[in-house]
Amino acid sequence: MSRQWVMVLSVLLLVVGGGALLIFKQQQDEKPAVSAQLGQPLLKGLKASEITRIEIRESKETLTLERKDERWVLVERGGFAADLEKVSDLVIKAIELKVGQAEPLGEKDRERLSLNEPGKDNAATSLVFKGADGKVLAELWLGKKYFKNTADSENPRAPGDGRFVMLPSDTRQVFLISDPLRQASAASSGWIARDGLSIERVKVLEVKSNVPADSYRIERLTDGIDWKLSGPAAKLDISRANAASYSLNKLEIDDLAPADQVLTQPTVLTASTFDGLTYVLEIGALEGERYPVRVKLSGTPNRTAPPARAEAKAEENEKRAQAFADEVKKLEARVAREQALSSFVLMINKAKLVDTLKKRAELLEVPKPAAKK
Repeated sequence: MSRQWVMVLSVLLLVVGGGALLIFKQQQDEKPAVSAQLGQPLLKGLKASEITRIEIRESKETLTLERKDERWVLVERGGFAADLEKVSDLVIKAIELKVGQAEPLGEKDRERLSLNEPGKDNAATSLVFKGADGKVLAELWLGKKYFKNTADSENPRAPGDGRFVMLPSDTRQVFLISDPLRQASAASSGWIARDGLSIERVKVLEVKSNVPADSYRIERLTDGIDWKLSGPAAKLDISRANAASYSLNKLEIDDLAPADQVLTQPTVLTASTFDGLTYVLEIGALEGERYPVRVKLSGTPNRTAPPARAEAKAEENEKRAQAFADEVKKLEARVAREQALSSFVLMINKAKLVDTLKKRAELLEVPKPAAKK
């Protein structure tokens, strides 16, 4: 080999080696920067006290949670009350999010991890926190869930072990967090306050069906089991009458129907209580597993205080009087909340109403078969 060729090869080795050295140095410089992010807060500076609005946007649906005084409401559901515990849980988790892993992010990666801009195919779920002035305090795009066991990823309902997320201010990095943030959904059913109706101490219960023969009315003189069935003479099954009444004690809300939904030929349920309240429920046709229900509540709570016991000590009577006052206060607050439900069409699971919506014949005592001779 000539001396000239030796010099050419030496120069090439220096160039290639220098380039490799430069790339190696760049990689080494990047690693400390990425490593420094691990364990750091993802949404830096986000404070719960400053958040007044939360916007969750998915591909086909948007949900807005807004703070009103001491409560949160769903803007798209006419200001219906949101579950305060769930809102608080989301806020706390967002503030506590830590960077578990950080990697460079390319366009193909965004497609694969469902981190495209909201509104596009394979779009991320956008989670935005805003302050009182409408200023964005923090924004996070949520992509696919992360699974330690790849077999779990085949199940769309699997909770996941984490999630791939991106800050829209930095589209070149993807972060892995250890919380899948399942709460971040735009479905209203996951956010509404489920406290529905608590129709207690029923005195008269009447259910008017579209089929007159299926309608019934039961009533009692005391808050006991002395139920009587109105209409043609028949033997009432007391246990079924109790079930029809007590099922109304806790009618939880599954979801909300559109406020302008028309209930065609509804079944009308009227329940009058010993507390001086009257509930009228219009119950529409069954939709899947739920009934759409409109409710109207009238009357003023009127509960009589128990008399003082002559044989009891003064302290004991004072405690009983205070307990009664607290009970009345809770009743008044509950009634105020229930009266506000009249503006909405509630979706109530059919299992909650199955005992109350029985036909009249189904409330009758079943004759025992005659003994064989």
